Amino acid sequence: MLDTSVHPAMPPAPGVGYKPQHFSDIMEDAGPVRWLEVHAENYMGDGGRPIAQLRHLAERFPISVHGVGLSIGGEAPLDRDHLARLAHLIGWLQPARFSEHLAWSTHESAFLNDLLPLPYTEATLARVASHIDQVQEALGRQMLLENPSTYLAFAESEMKETDFLREVARRTGCGLLLDINNVFVSATNQQTDPRAYIAAFPLDRVGEVHLGGHDEQADDHGAPLLIDSHDSPVVDPVWTLYAETIARMGPRPTLIEWDTDVPPWPVLAAEAARSDAVLSAVPVDAA
Repeated sequence: MLDTSVHPAMPPAPGVGYKPQHFSDIMEDAGPVRWLEVHAENYMGDGGRPIAQLRHLAERFPISVHGVGLSIGGEAPLDRDHLARLAHLIGWLQPARFSEHLAWSTHESAFLNDLLPLPYTEATLARVASHIDQVQEALGRQMLLENPSTYLAFAESEMKETDFLREVARRTGCGLLLDINNVFVSATNQQTDPRAYIAAFPLDRVGEVHLGGHDEQADDHGAPLLIDSHDSPVVDPVWTLYAETIARMGPRPTLIEWDTDVPPWPVLAAEAARSDAVLSAVPVDAA
């Protein structure tokens, strides 16, 4: 039977995306960090140092597995080999969470190294829900679906992104991963209100929150263009939006994402400590 509950082992506390160069620091003194995230595709092999390190970490920390390669929104069927290798990883690791993106990254036999947006239509909704059902059945557990960072809106969209996510969660029983930086990036790029997005978001379905950095650029007309890059500190406006969201829904497990130009451990731990201060200011039963 599919377990659609939110796993109790994940504390409403800060986590970070694990990078091998931080292994010794984490094992010696993790500071405010209470859990770790790994990308599924980095751990689908059968052995070696990455798997050995992950086994050690899993003895001390809850692990959240984040997928980037399932192409949940793709038009083609899910890759059965990829899903089988993912199920094997989830089977032996038994992580506290598994999450994926509301995006597509495959076309025919090609894999595109990007997470591409979708039009929010009834046809897309049916396809995404079917794929999530297939993933949850294969894994025997609930998955979380992450809101995307977007740069343009599709003219053919028939519903708002928040309504789309709410209906996906209703149909499939999946949870949601709320990426606050993605909300800020998308709202800035499309000149909408990030607070209105949060107000419309199904916060009761949120099992995990993400924070990360972004690049500030400009489009051909000089308007602000933000790129979700995960290569820098979380900016102050995102911290403000995060604090307002936590005050509204209560504490949730919160990940600091920093995937490129990875800093020394003290820098990452300081970002986690800032998240911890926000979480600690709100009672756990505030939602």
